[in-house]
Amino acid sequence: MNIITCYKCVPDEQDIAVNSADGSLDFSRADGKISQYDLNAIEAAVQLKAQQPEAKIVALSVGGAALNNAKGRKDVLSRGPDELVVVVDEQFEHALPQQTASGLAAAANKIGFSLMLCGDGSADLYAQQVGLLVGEALHIPALNGIKKILALTPESITVERELEDESETLTVPLPAVIAVSTDINAPQIPSMKAILNAAKKPVQAWSAADLSIGETTALSSQQVAAPKQKVRQRIIIEGDGDDQIAAFADHLRKIIK
Repeated sequence: MNIITCYKCVPDEQDIAVNSADGSLDFSRADGKISQYDLNAIEAAVQLKAQQPEAKIVALSVGGAALNNAKGRKDVLSRGPDELVVVVDEQFEHALPQQTASGLAAAANKIGFSLMLCGDGSADLYAQQVGLLVGEALHIPALNGIKKILALTPESITVERELEDESETLTVPLPAVIAVSTDINAPQIPSMKAILNAAKKPVQAWSAADLSIGETTALSSQQVAAPKQKVRQRIIIEGDGDDQIAAFADHLRKIIK
């Protein structure tokens, strides 16, 4: 059984700077890291393999040049996957969910799999669309918001999903795509032995051409910028009488307008 666990390489938010002139974000000093939500997907795959030792975990990512970083690849492999496949292409540098899903679906078809795991969203866009779009592209069941995997057999998977006011238990046939929530587990920190062994694990790097994916363009343009900062008015109203409350309400009205 092949279990594919998908992840996205995102900029480390602590190193992102804000340009004071226009509020645009400067990513030049931000190293790439595994999206926090995808760490839960990787951990879920590792836990499933503990129950089924014959399973093989393949980590899979689609993106730009950041996926060429050797340290980033080692970080992924140190967390439990048996091998890594990255699809590195310029057209995936700032890909939107539809493009990313198309790349993942094509790569998954080439690898072959029974189960695909991913996070509910990514730490940068958090569009919460990729898992469902991959399922649509592959014409297989896709579920999101999964907080617990109850059972896995060669034919099906049983999961629990939290809804607004109830939980539901679902069983779907394999192959399937499962997007897990952060409630599913607490990702483990790799041991030194795991980090050292990661360098010995196989890595395959493909391009869009290797998957017969033609040149695509983004569905829409987008810009990410920090919100404009407002100057604090520093208005202090002393007391709690009717006049003070009326003055406070008056200031709120001006702000809302």
